[in-house]
Amino acid sequence: MTDSRPASIGDHNDKFPPTTAPRPRVDDAPGRLASLGRGCARHPWPIIVVWLVVLAGAVVADRVWGGTYSDDFTLPSTESGQGSDLLTDRGVTESSYSARLVFHSDGSLVDQETPIDQAIDQVEAVDHVLAVSDPLMGATTSQDGTVSYATVQFDGNPGGFGPDFVDDIDDATDAARAAGVSVDYTGALGQAAEPVADDRRSEAIGIGVAIIVLLTAFGSVIAAVLPIASSLVGVLTSMSLLGLLASRIDIATAAPTLTVMIGLGVGIDYALFLTTRHRQQLMDGVDPVTAAGRTVATSGRSVLVAASTVVIALSGLWATRIDFIGLLGLAAAVGVVVAGVAAITLVPALLGLIGRRIDAWHVRRPVAEESATVPKDGETDDESDSASTWRRYALALERHPWRYLIVGVVVAGVLAIPTQAMELGHVDDGASAQGSTTRTAYDALSDGFGPGLNGQFTVVIEPPSSDSADQAADVGSTLQEAMAGADGVESATPFAASQDGTILFSTVTPSTRPQDSATDDLLHTLRQETIPQALDGTDTTSYVTGMTAAQLDFRDIVADRLPEIIAIVVAAAFIVLLLTFRSPVLALKAAVMNLLSIAAAYGVIVAVFQWGWGSSWLGVDQQVPIESYVPMVMFAIVFGLSMDYEVFLLSRIREAWLATGDTRGSVATGLTVTARVITSAALIMMCVFFAFVASDNVVIKMLAVGLGFSVLIDATIIRLLIVPSTMFLLGRASWWLPRWLDRLLPHLEPEPGPPPARGGVPAARA
Repeated sequence: MTDSRPASIGDHNDKFPPTTAPRPRVDDAPGRLASLGRGCARHPWPIIVVWLVVLAGAVVADRVWGGTYSDDFTLPSTESGQGSDLLTDRGVTESSYSARLVFHSDGSLVDQETPIDQAIDQVEAVDHVLAVSDPLMGATTSQDGTVSYATVQFDGNPGGFGPDFVDDIDDATDAARAAGVSVDYTGALGQAAEPVADDRRSEAIGIGVAIIVLLTAFGSVIAAVLPIASSLVGVLTSMSLLGLLASRIDIATAAPTLTVMIGLGVGIDYALFLTTRHRQQLMDGVDPVTAAGRTVATSGRSVLVAASTVVIALSGLWATRIDFIGLLGLAAAVGVVVAGVAAITLVPALLGLIGRRIDAWHVRRPVAEESATVPKDGETDDESDSASTWRRYALALERHPWRYLIVGVVVAGVLAIPTQAMELGHVDDGASAQGSTTRTAYDALSDGFGPGLNGQFTVVIEPPSSDSADQAADVGSTLQEAMAGADGVESATPFAASQDGTILFSTVTPSTRPQDSATDDLLHTLRQETIPQALDGTDTTSYVTGMTAAQLDFRDIVADRLPEIIAIVVAAAFIVLLLTFRSPVLALKAAVMNLLSIAAAYGVIVAVFQWGWGSSWLGVDQQVPIESYVPMVMFAIVFGLSMDYEVFLLSRIREAWLATGDTRGSVATGLTVTARVITSAALIMMCVFFAFVASDNVVIKMLAVGLGFSVLIDATIIRLLIVPSTMFLLGRASWWLPRWLDRLLPHLEPEPGPPPARGGVPAARA
């Protein structure tokens, strides 16, 4: 049987015809996506008005009913959570939510006892405050008398009380400030007191860079502004929706910034891919409405696959069974979903409204996709005047695939080396921005009492009910002596009994700061050695709790469940790609390549933040551990975003293959026509992420650097070196699909073939 399809670009015909039959052209079998694109382009104003109404309604609803964001690391099933609940149940503490008011002055605070007492009385009268301790007791005042602290207990998370609550605390402590005493806050109160993260500067930087990149790459002012406009509508809508969610559930303080980062990045990218393809079809003489239908049926299909992959990856975070982590994934997913919907509805509507005027304003001769023109008779690809730089690059890859593959793998492998030294932990308040209330309070407590005061443990023991008070006291005395003598312990207070006498509790102060690995080691030593040995032979139950213990328990759970998350996300993405491209080889290759890019991105954040290579340039003045949940969140986001570029590249390769049956030529064609737009999209997203290093939050900086470098690595080393080189080496094996699997897999939206060129011959690049 003779294959009637045209040969691909270049002389690379395979010996065997493709196993997949030629697909019908877009015009012959448009499908629902093509109909959606044409409908939006033919009737743009109703679509635009609907989006504006949705945006306005979401913004107004958020202003009226929107909630606030707060971090909640409580884990009831852990030892720290059980110990905290026990302290509350037995009346030792009023609540599991507490913070410190830190009073500090150049002189003795005892001389300012009256205004400090007035401040304490006023704080006790504030709504949501359950109890306030006396800051001028001996144990809570430094030896030189210049620093003291009071523990405040709340009936909920202070981060959820709104900005007026912090104002009330500020007003209540004004009496002390008026007397020359500085007052700062720790914990959740300190976080609530910090200015709300203003992402407008980062957003402006990202948008400004995006406009420059789009103008430089594509020449048209309108084509540059359109992706920005659609992405901003999507970001504002998703942010408002997230605010409404925050009124019902506790969502982390990093969530809104994460939503903006992801929503803005993918929103611009999705709109860019659609706009670029639409403009190419206009240049090929297609009318705007038909061009919009073809664009949504082809690039729009890729957008939906890419967005679905990102959402699936983010949804995998729920496998941690930790609401804090799952809700971070939900926040990012909201931005991706809205961006994807805007791409296949709002973008074609704007394109239809603009029509052929898309290049009316331009800074240079407008261009769209790279040309993959067939060389003239008697002329090689390299000699053709029409052969673009990317075309020549694709042919160089084809001639030396092993060479480029080895280079790419070595570079990615070198970047991944620091990953082996990754230390998960919690970035404590000592890494906060200089001048912030949390950093000032942290430094004051460290100066007055030592760094360990910022990371104290509370040890709770519950003797058997049959034990007398004297027996329980003896057990407590033995344990207190053992803990005080343990390595890494600065002090351990004598055990005190709850009012009902059923439990005893002691405060252990480490000699190191909360984020030091020595503090982590001390927690494990107390739980696994010191306390069990001291309580050996008794039926006493023990718990080590406190904020630092809770954060370390959180870290351990996240680390234990990270492999599970990786397995779930990789498996889900494999299935999506298998359904999309009907090739287990390509789906497996994509998963492996993405794991390589993620490992390289992990290596970068370890080198920058944990080893301190250049961290001072980012405003981080010390080495810090990798925040426990950052690798997990990064994995879900990076894996999903990496699939974006994989999907866009493979979609064009598959289109060319369906049109020609030539595997090697299709890889060269797909790389040629997508390299510039993928590189431009990646540059935009990278700059959007890097713009957020301006945040004062160290965790946001960490995510910004990790995500920015991951996009850079993925769009260059992975997508331009390793992926095409691998496909050149695999050849026809890339499209292998067992017959039994072909029968088993469902057929999704009809996959469009390339539209006819003006001469009537299918164009692989259109």
